[in-house]
Amino acid sequence: MSLEIRGPSLTLRYAVEDDAPALLALASDPQVTRWFSWGPYSDVAQPRGYIASLQAKRDGGTLLDFVVVRGDAGPIGVTGLSEVARRDRRATVGTWFGRDWWGSGVNLESKALVAALAFGPCGFERLTAWANARNGRSQTALERAGFRREGVLRSWHRHENGFHDVVVFALLRSQWERSELAGVPVEIAGAPPAAFVVSGAALPS
Repeated sequence: MSLEIRGPSLTLRYAVEDDAPALLALASDPQVTRWFSWGPYSDVAQPRGYIASLQAKRDGGTLLDFVVVRGDAGPIGVTGLSEVARRDRRATVGTWFGRDWWGSGVNLESKALVAALAFGPCGFERLTAWANARNGRSQTALERAGFRREGVLRSWHRHENGFHDVVVFALLRSQWERSELAGVPVEIAGAPPAAFVVSGAALPS
């Protein structure tokens, strides 16, 4: 089943095989993947493998990723939800963009689209976000989107060159309802996978 989230200038949709060359171009830049545990891409087989893995991850409730599309520019990045805790009705949001789109305002709109899905049809009460402790740009972008800094987790994220500290950010439903994000016009076409719908999840007896 398809799912699209549309805003004033961006659309979030599931990635398809034809998106692989665009993702290769975006994520072959070492500056884009500098703080990731993967990358940079060096061959189109890498984004193709990522795209091929997504259906099983959606079905299994481990990753709900979307390509971020901006008009004729096509895919400009990726955003999505992971680390779902059904009992606690929370998930983690992650986002990255090609370097040409840094500072362009697309992060704010993409967060508005993801939040509308997460706090709407999915039924979450909290969105967590991580930023590398040395990645000031990412931290500033999250704060501008309304996420609140909660603290630092030491040696939290494993990379090839060792373990990295991360700064924890969060956006609660009550904060989102009063935020700039909630004022962005959003249209959701389709339904999220059942594994990402937690509004009916009950506490264990």
